[in-house]
Amino acid sequence: MKLGKVLNLYIAPIGTSGVRESKDFIELKENFGIIGDKFAGNEKRPHRSVMIIGTKPYNMAKEANINLPEVALGENILLDFDPHTLPLGTKLKIGTVILEITAACTLCNHLTQYHKDLPKLILKHRGIYTKVIKSGIIRKNDEVFKID
Repeated sequence: MKLGKVLNLYIAPIGTSGVRESKDFIELKENFGIIGDKFAGNEKRPHRSVMIIGTKPYNMAKEANINLPEVALGENILLDFDPHTLPLGTKLKIGTVILEITAACTLCNHLTQYHKDLPKLILKHRGIYTKVIKSGIIRKNDEVFKID
């Protein structure tokens, strides 16, 4: 079942402070994460290797007159739908990659740098952690499918 599409892709390059860069495509490796991303390969947290977010929290912030810059929420994959509507364990096919939803992202205090009310405002829409089930490549504008 088609759910939507990829709007943008980001990595935090190895050797940087973690500031994410926009990419036209990303390569993902099973049980590892995104190749070249400083947060990939954490053996203690392979279930949190890739964060996906929909546009909903950005729209919620905008409606509350909070200006969030691109990738302020720390996502790797920005989608045109709200992934929070999907239960844990859901598998997504994006490009040649299969991801499994493993956890909702917790709120980070660093979000208060944008506005003191932002963490509470987007509480249930911050992001979803996934793990890589099948290696491959994801590109901007790839369609996202829910699979069984």
